[in-house]
Amino acid sequence: MLATGIRKVLRSLSTVEAAKVLAAQGFGVLKSLASTVKKLSAFGASIEVDAVPGEADSGDLEDDLPDTFAAVGRAAAAAGKGWTLLIDEVQHLERADLSALIVAQHRMNQVQAPVVFVGAGLPQMARLAGDAKSYAERPFAYPEIGALDPDAACLAIRKPIEDEGASIGAAALNAIAKGTQGYPFHLQAWGSEVWDQAEGPSVDLSDALNAQRRALEALDDGFFKVRTDRLTPTEMAFVRAMADLGDGPYPIAEVAAALDKSLGSLGPTRANIIAKGMIYSSGHGVLDFTVPLFADHLRRQRAGPA
Repeated sequence: MLATGIRKVLRSLSTVEAAKVLAAQGFGVLKSLASTVKKLSAFGASIEVDAVPGEADSGDLEDDLPDTFAAVGRAAAAAGKGWTLLIDEVQHLERADLSALIVAQHRMNQVQAPVVFVGAGLPQMARLAGDAKSYAERPFAYPEIGALDPDAACLAIRKPIEDEGASIGAAALNAIAKGTQGYPFHLQAWGSEVWDQAEGPSVDLSDALNAQRRALEALDDGFFKVRTDRLTPTEMAFVRAMADLGDGPYPIAEVAAALDKSLGSLGPTRANIIAKGMIYSSGHGVLDFTVPLFADHLRRQRAGPA
């Protein structure tokens, strides 16, 4: 996917007269990269230029990806442009790939190339970056983007409704903001349901409460089910033990006690669930769910149909 994106960028830069030569060289460097990375061999065959000897051809991604980024950076600079690489769900990258990205961006910072890598992911992303490269804190900032505050959550619901010539009462807005905990996906689910269910032209508290019931059903059957289906029985027992303790954060010692297990024995299970993006370490010896309302979902599933 990254190689495909780089090719698109180089094609765009090649249309700028001042960057044509450097963009062509960039294609050659990309060809070199593809020729040495096994999973890119088929992609490399589709690049109809010769590889550039000595560039991105070592077979070591940490050496070759910076060469490739540098080639794109030179072409972008000649065109008077910049290149921003956006990658979501960074926590799912293989460690070697993440390490290579960190090295590449570090190199771009050193040479002041117009190349920026912006990644987004779950809270463990900063730790994963640090594990991949000890100096990962230098080329990157790690701003936390959490849930919307109540005012922003209310605005996210109210404005689209008002844009359509309808209105929503304060009590309904507050109920939605509280019920979703400001989580953007949950706000979308609630907003969709309240719009579909309300007779209008004004949305009131009863509409919001009806929407909440239907939104939770939809989340249980889709958003949350997709996540729980990825867990093994042992992992499910772990997250259920967390949920049974109430709302987070959850001291790992209390989870171990609830499962009647030693702390050491839970290490592999905990690590697997973190790797699957369900929970994260919110502090020393403390865990929490990555998505609001997940604990509520687990408790609803344990209780069965109402």
